[in-house]
Amino acid sequence: MAVTTDSQTVFVIDDDADVRDSLKWLLESVGLHIKTFENALAFFEQADVNQSGCIIMDVRMPGLSGINAQKKLPEHNIELPVIMISAHGNVDMAVTALTQGALTFIEKPFDDQELIDHVHNALEKDRVRRLRQSSQSRMRERYDSLTRRERQVLELIVKGLSNQEAADELQINRKTVEGHRANMMAKMQVDSFAELVQVAISLGLLPGFNSAG
Repeated sequence: MAVTTDSQTVFVIDDDADVRDSLKWLLESVGLHIKTFENALAFFEQADVNQSGCIIMDVRMPGLSGINAQKKLPEHNIELPVIMISAHGNVDMAVTALTQGALTFIEKPFDDQELIDHVHNALEKDRVRRLRQSSQSRMRERYDSLTRRERQVLELIVKGLSNQEAADELQINRKTVEGHRANMMAKMQVDSFAELVQVAISLGLLPGFNSAG
């Protein structure tokens, strides 16, 4: 099922209540669902991090700063896109935030439409990432359903071996390979060799290739 903005949440983390309220009003005015937190610790303790969405976080906050909170996101298995904001930004802060994976760094006061555009971009990136993860999980489940022999046939076929060459490699007859190949294609839910190769690349069965891009 496609992830839509209706099921996504923008997590706003800022120690300034006025900023939190302002961002909440602005983003809710364009139909987005917002949850606000006065500091990063509250976010880590209370937020449903499995929820699709993105994070808007102030760089400078008492206790755990935005930069340090950003470093801790992987420890909490959080992959949400991050938009950093700051009233006291500098080049070093911006470079650090971006190097750590933030999508962008915006200085306050920011243009409302610019921020909205960045949020929509972040939500779309998270939507696409989750769809890819879901597709990858389904492919892995299908691969795991294959028998040992069907996996062997798959790996030989995607490397370019013909049915006969795969039969010779496995020391079985060609008709048996054809049967395993048909069963394997059906289980993997692919209709062509090209689709099978794409699946193999996504599953890491072809060294030297990757599914990025």
